[in-house]
Amino acid sequence: MKKRKLWLVLATISITVSLSGKAIAVDHGEFIKGPFKTGEEVTKTCLQCHEKEADDLMKTSHWKWKGVPRTVKGLENSKEEYGKSNLLNNFCTDIEGGSRPFCTKCHAGYGWTDTSAPLDDKTRIDCLICHFKEGNYRKSLGGFPDEKLLARGKMDLTLAARSVSLPNRDNCGVCHFFGGGGDAVKHGDLDSTLSKPSREHDIHMGGPADMNCQSCHVTKDHKIAGASTFTATNDGRVSCEDCHRDPHIDSPSNKILSKHTKTVACQTCHIPVFAKGQATKMSWDWSTVGKDIEPQELFGKETYAKHKGTFVWDKNVIPAYAWYNGKTERYLKGEKIKDPSKTVYLSKPAGDITDKNSKIYPFKVHRGKQPMDSNYKYLSIFQNYGGLWSHYDWEKALTDGAKASSLPYSGKFEFVSTAFYGGINHEIAPKEQALKCGDCHFGATKRLDWKALGYAGDPMRAGARTFAEEHKSEPQTANSSK
Repeated sequence: MKKRKLWLVLATISITVSLSGKAIAVDHGEFIKGPFKTGEEVTKTCLQCHEKEADDLMKTSHWKWKGVPRTVKGLENSKEEYGKSNLLNNFCTDIEGGSRPFCTKCHAGYGWTDTSAPLDDKTRIDCLICHFKEGNYRKSLGGFPDEKLLARGKMDLTLAARSVSLPNRDNCGVCHFFGGGGDAVKHGDLDSTLSKPSREHDIHMGGPADMNCQSCHVTKDHKIAGASTFTATNDGRVSCEDCHRDPHIDSPSNKILSKHTKTVACQTCHIPVFAKGQATKMSWDWSTVGKDIEPQELFGKETYAKHKGTFVWDKNVIPAYAWYNGKTERYLKGEKIKDPSKTVYLSKPAGDITDKNSKIYPFKVHRGKQPMDSNYKYLSIFQNYGGLWSHYDWEKALTDGAKASSLPYSGKFEFVSTAFYGGINHEIAPKEQALKCGDCHFGATKRLDWKALGYAGDPMRAGARTFAEEHKSEPQTANSSK
């Protein structure tokens, strides 16, 4: 009878929410009692009323960590799915080499610990990670609730289950703020300081607006809109113009600014710098793993760890700028590197000055040094968690990584330079802090390298963008550090 009563209560709530036309937060504390000893026990209770939601979640890239690669140039019609589960980066590099138990601490499920396909057991869904508000819920290896915290009474699964509500910034941030293995590592514009930012830090998430992630990343059937250069797929795109359809209409400079929006993305002018709250990682050199180097600090963060290598951090960073048409060029697993002496781009925005669908966007370019198989000439997959991080033995880490990933290791390796373009879309400054004409034009600064972007020079003097063939040039990117 208790289960029947719970079902009737939640079914009534579900109908009420649906008829209201918008999602509302429901106090689950009145009918979820517990006690719960495991995450799966909580999920079984959720499934009594939310089985459809479970089915929806298991179809998403958040669950599968891959999807149809509609954002990867040349792979739009691919029958194979791509994503975090089978693509390389230059942070922790890859999860196929036996490191999945560590990486899936951020997966919305329990127990995805090997290189097989995502779990198809609904009771393995972790509802709490996205919906809890109380109870100090934390995940550990394999995505399970942290047993040490449970044993010490520092985590309360029952309180966490009774506190569930619509996700807030902290729910999203527990993974996205800490992407790449730590706070502010991966994303230059996302870190824990955005939990409670000021208006100057981010005009949308800070101050009176206090917007949650879903305000922009609209969600339906657990599919979350938003495309990233870090991923291969998307469930709908997010654009500033979704809300700001005529953003400069009240400006005295509306005419000239409107011309700019045909070529320059909103983010380019409205995010003058990124990593405003704390320093972000700008490079990661794996070649120094295992050395006895005394770690130094930069912006309060270590620049060396024996199990990971050498890092460079930076704060209040001027972005790199590149043409971007919404697609990326991605390095794929096993792809042969033509010239190892040159930088290998793992993710790079597609587009150029002649592409009418391209605009100039800001990016964080994360640079790295990681192993390449000397004979096969492809980036090697190695086991870090439970491997290199413990024994510092590259031969063993590469051999074990090859077995787990089915990408052969020839027995010889070398280190190559890599780069990864990450889009900058958050930490929007108040309009009074947006870039002014002199920030980019008249030679006042070196923020933009006009020739690298394909212009003959500063377009204020050399002429505006055209689509003539003679404007094609390589590369079509401009880095503020040049």
